[in-house]
Amino acid sequence: MRDVHKSYAKNTDALNGVTIDIKDGEFVFIVGDSGSGKSTLIKLLLHELTPTTGDINVLGYDMVTLPHRKIAKFRRNLGIVFQDFRLLKDRTVYDNVVFAERIIQTPTKSIKKDVPRMLDIVGLGDKYKSRPQELSGGEQQRVALARAIINHPFILLADEPTGNLDPRNSWEIMQLLECVNKEGTTVVVVTHNREIVNAMHKRVITMKQGVIISDEEHGGYTEEENEDYEEGDYSEDSDYPEESAGTDGYAEEESYDEPDNKDGYPEEYKYDFSLEDDIGSGVEAGQAQGMESDAEVRVDYIDDVDAEKTDETPGATSEKARLQDTLSETEEMFFDLDDEHDGDNR
Repeated sequence: MRDVHKSYAKNTDALNGVTIDIKDGEFVFIVGDSGSGKSTLIKLLLHELTPTTGDINVLGYDMVTLPHRKIAKFRRNLGIVFQDFRLLKDRTVYDNVVFAERIIQTPTKSIKKDVPRMLDIVGLGDKYKSRPQELSGGEQQRVALARAIINHPFILLADEPTGNLDPRNSWEIMQLLECVNKEGTTVVVVTHNREIVNAMHKRVITMKQGVIISDEEHGGYTEEENEDYEEGDYSEDSDYPEESAGTDGYAEEESYDEPDNKDGYPEEYKYDFSLEDDIGSGVEAGQAQGMESDAEVRVDYIDDVDAEKTDETPGATSEKARLQDTLSETEEMFFDLDDEHDGDNR
């Protein structure tokens, strides 16, 4: 990003002269108070918004001049994780993850190997038949993360990924993100989670009123910000719902005490994902090398489900037609499409 400005109605500047360079393979936290411009920055990287002035280049794509017909192709290089999960509520866990591979037309044979393996990696192999409302908040976020990384994206963007989660689930999600990063994916996380930012010692970009006020390697919240937080003066982002596991239509989390994060991940919150070996082998081989018996049962189940859907869906004369219908409805949910704005908000 070079000298990027973004103005909304009534001359409101969300970003004011922002310049950022993020290198391949970096892990970056973006922090700041409500209204500091963090979410606007993420939307610009997604090409959900376009800058008022300035230059943005992501993976060689010019975000200012990118034609509408190439937006979908560009976004296939990204993985996206939202605070509110954005899962398809009428689909199973398996179907939610499959969707990401269907979009890029992954062969069915590969899907049947990749998806069960990815669900095992995030600890949800036994819940592939469940629907989102049957899962806890932490489990829903793991489904969202599995969907985001199933295609091994070059960049993973996470907007408040732990905002609705308890401490244990927050740490598990962050460990997953770090393991993905170690395999070469660039990870950018917008967060208010002071404990996690201070413990992980990653690059930290701090924003305030649309400008960058600090950019530090192995950074964290400043002493002043920590003091404000302890005194109750730290402003949480009003755009996001309060932490409310168990009250928003998904299963209730267990409660945990706050961790001692001084030495990195709290020992009691470490989770054995075996991610580095699993994701590494997936990147190298492009698919899992074998499947456990339970995974084979899941493949049989999916064969049955696919056959049922093909038979029962009105007008679905082909797999392509079904995918086009699903893509259309999900794009609207993800990006709040507005045709009248000619792609500005796509």
